[in-house]
Amino acid sequence: MPSLKDVQDKIVGVKKTSQITSAMNMVASAKLRGAQEKMENFEPYANKFNDTMSTLSGGGNTDQFPLMEVRDVKTVEIVVLTSDRGLCGSFNSKIVKLAEKKMREYEAEGKTVSFVCVGKKGNQALKKTGKVRKTYLDIMGNFQMFNAREIAQDVAASFTSGDADKVEVIYGHFKSVAVQFAKAQEMLPIIPIESEVETETQAVGDYIYEPSTEEIMDVMQPLYLNVIIYNAMLQVGASEHAARMTSMDNATTACRDIVKDLTLVFNKARQAAVTGELMDIVGGAEALKG
Repeated sequence: MPSLKDVQDKIVGVKKTSQITSAMNMVASAKLRGAQEKMENFEPYANKFNDTMSTLSGGGNTDQFPLMEVRDVKTVEIVVLTSDRGLCGSFNSKIVKLAEKKMREYEAEGKTVSFVCVGKKGNQALKKTGKVRKTYLDIMGNFQMFNAREIAQDVAASFTSGDADKVEVIYGHFKSVAVQFAKAQEMLPIIPIESEVETETQAVGDYIYEPSTEEIMDVMQPLYLNVIIYNAMLQVGASEHAARMTSMDNATTACRDIVKDLTLVFNKARQAAVTGELMDIVGGAEALKG
């Protein structure tokens, strides 16, 4: 049985760990509120942008737009968005596993795969593959739209130059505080979305654009890529804090259970020590009587 001092030291250590995990839980909860608010505020803009792109691209001539060029896919680039920090359970590992699964599937088809890693955790896990083309580290803690623009421009340049025939983005999708999952989304080429069949309650007819549809698409396509990347970064930001909050809450609960078990061990050890001392006293008294 361990000594009283050893058990006492373990209890003190676990209690200190519990204080740390509890504080991290509160910090993650506070950050989650801000991240979730930013994500929800951006969602109407992203949805409206998607609707506009659908209207402009549906049924249009896409041959003149380099970002909409559909080729025979020989090389695939995967943009993997993870967090820069850990201690958020299996959140990052789910994203990495999906990226590795996609890599194996494409390679089985004879395609060449490369990665663009946004976030330290994804880079740490995927650099062993030797397929990481570019990394963006230490930006997920406080990213802005210009970070998304930089990533989108780099990926678009790789696509238009012919280095990549297809681009996908993999990120952590925020469904709720309790549920986050890895999601893959096709990014390039931009596929025109056909307009849905109009119902009787919808207005019938085409829009007249000024300037022309082609000129508007030239401007909106790069912006569309910015929206995809920035929305994925917002999803990852909110998901990271939600996963960390859940993970730290579980860790705090586990610490309480460990303290309870160690307290029981401590009481047993103390009782055994007291019993041993009493036996020595009784034995000494009996010896004196003899």
